[in-house]
Amino acid sequence: MATVDSAVSASAVDASGAGVAARPLRADARRNRDAILAAAHATFEVEGVLASLDGIAVKAGVGNATLYRNFPTRDDLLAAVIQDSIVAMLVEGDELSRTLSPAEALSEWCVRVAWQLRIWHDLPGCVVSALADEASPMNTACVPLQARTSMMLDAARAAGSVTSDVTADEIYELITTLSWGLDRFAVDAPAARRRVLLATAGLFAR
Repeated sequence: MATVDSAVSASAVDASGAGVAARPLRADARRNRDAILAAAHATFEVEGVLASLDGIAVKAGVGNATLYRNFPTRDDLLAAVIQDSIVAMLVEGDELSRTLSPAEALSEWCVRVAWQLRIWHDLPGCVVSALADEASPMNTACVPLQARTSMMLDAARAAGSVTSDVTADEIYELITTLSWGLDRFAVDAPAARRRVLLATAGLFAR
């Protein structure tokens, strides 16, 4: 049986399209793919994740057919572009678990994930939509975040720090909902932290 850690690692690899069995791309195909990813990242930063895919192809200097051959859907492209951010969040999660109490680590994890998921306009909405679609590449890309949330909740529960009936799915759904609100209201980091802490205070045992 796979451990949670191995599931996290496997999901991260699968979402990036770099699985062990994947056939190496030709040099020109790799350049095209990298150009598309760079153009998408730059475009999402400015226009949000619902920006025109055709515009991304133009910015990357490739034809539409090349973009769709590499990334058949918007979710395919978004899952690939967000992969580095997800890996960075998991690294932060490791550090939180090492340096904070289980309750503090879970609380801070909620704050940081809610903040990071709103890095590009409309990203939280795409994450929420993918929760209900197991076939979506974005669903697969976010599995490591859900798994890490579950691990942190288990640690906090073992320490007697959280209410007994809360589930990891409920916490993750709450995080994505809060992230959507942070995106819509365009709050800054300190205001975002205050809102997430207020919204998640009820998770913790008094």
